[in-house]
Amino acid sequence: MIRTIREVMSYLRSLACKIFGCGSARKTGNGNSQNPAGSQERKKHGEPVVAQEPTKNDDDFVFPKDFVWGTGTSSYQVEGAWNVDGKGESIWDRFSHTPGKVKNGDTGDVACDHYNRFAEDILLAKRLNLNSYRFSIAWPRLQPNGRGEFNQHGLDFYDRIVDACLQNGITPFITLYHWDLPQALEDEGGWGNREVCELFAAYAAKCVERYGDRVKHWTTFNEPWCTSFLGYENGYHAPGKKDPKLAAQVAHNLLVAHGLAAQAMRKVAKKPIKVGIVLNLSITEPFHADDPEDVKLAEAAWRRDCGAYLDPLYRGTYPADHAAKIGDLREGDLKIISQKLDFLGINFYSRGIACKSELPYPIPGSTYTAMGWEVSPWALRGLLTRIYNEYGHPTLYVTENGASFDDVIEGETVADTKRLDYIREHVRQVALTIKSGVPIQGYFAWSLMDNFEWAEGYSRRFGIVYVDFETQKRTIKDSGHWFANAAKQNRVSLK
Repeated sequence: MIRTIREVMSYLRSLACKIFGCGSARKTGNGNSQNPAGSQERKKHGEPVVAQEPTKNDDDFVFPKDFVWGTGTSSYQVEGAWNVDGKGESIWDRFSHTPGKVKNGDTGDVACDHYNRFAEDILLAKRLNLNSYRFSIAWPRLQPNGRGEFNQHGLDFYDRIVDACLQNGITPFITLYHWDLPQALEDEGGWGNREVCELFAAYAAKCVERYGDRVKHWTTFNEPWCTSFLGYENGYHAPGKKDPKLAAQVAHNLLVAHGLAAQAMRKVAKKPIKVGIVLNLSITEPFHADDPEDVKLAEAAWRRDCGAYLDPLYRGTYPADHAAKIGDLREGDLKIISQKLDFLGINFYSRGIACKSELPYPIPGSTYTAMGWEVSPWALRGLLTRIYNEYGHPTLYVTENGASFDDVIEGETVADTKRLDYIREHVRQVALTIKSGVPIQGYFAWSLMDNFEWAEGYSRRFGIVYVDFETQKRTIKDSGHWFANAAKQNRVSLK
């Protein structure tokens, strides 16, 4: 069983070799570390985060007035209350309760106790000067078995979250599926069962009926690649299956479900809504830029990793080699998939590298996060620019970007210099992207707070807020203070 991120990356490299015959593709990046301003921006716990007065500097970039500054969470990673108030079992409940599936036997049974502490957490987002909060709805909390009656307690819970956001001047961005499928539906074949696509569309419509009077921005799926390939091909994520043919079908079915949901949501919406999808994408660079074979491998990786999703969504076609892998590709499916997208969310953590021979690890001169991912902020700009230019100028958000490092809390301080540098450098790349003529609508740091990091359990921290999982105390990290100031000023220094 693949147990660590390093092993996952090794698996993906071997998969790339199978596809290309030679070479490899690795997600990687470089950290341009500078002394952070965190020591000056740090505040004691409980004090409001007050931005420094903006200084006039030709090297500062001022974002558009309506730029979205946000952060995010997902239901299973933060809510806890896994069997409370009528919630049904999810695939992640079953997976994490299975010995050997999650590091240290960790589960999301309690997580950040967001189910009981959401009001405190939304106030934290307000203290961080954020104008948006991206969160997901747990399908089994609303509809325990994925079909039939909806759970009133669950419906009411997300009413309270939406209302708390609005009361604090925060725009809610809702994700309908962030990996916690009702276990009852997995027992019927999960995402390999075409009927689940229809059930998802009905669930999505119900959510818009319930919350659409207050919520405008809706995401159908978060990172469908992870659901299909980590969940159904290599078993690293729930439901833990290892079936490449099934994974290819699941990848297709998820896009069909997205299209059906978009149709259903727009049909029932009583107010204008914006419907999008969030993809985890990376741009692959040749290890040797002057080597034609490496360049060819990099372009093939783009077609494989990005074209398999962007082509059907925006062009109504699949790359030919990808379509051949789908066992049940029905007439009309691509028309369903290519419903108009109001926005595309990009989750970016690191670049890929293509090389005709085995890559060195670590790459000399590169720095890495605790997940083993290279820090490569410049690649974000390249990714956003290429998508914008090649797919008809879509409306783009950076919906996840962040890093895991080994944090140390001392009193009321978490001096997470490396994460601060990581976020700052990526925000700078967003600024440079906008400056070059590619409009980016917003940036969501991942994540609001430390949480259950899937198969890594609680061993990896991504938050800009530190969580003591024993006491549930929250402490804003230096990266959070920097981000709060950037959001308040709506600007970033490009120096």
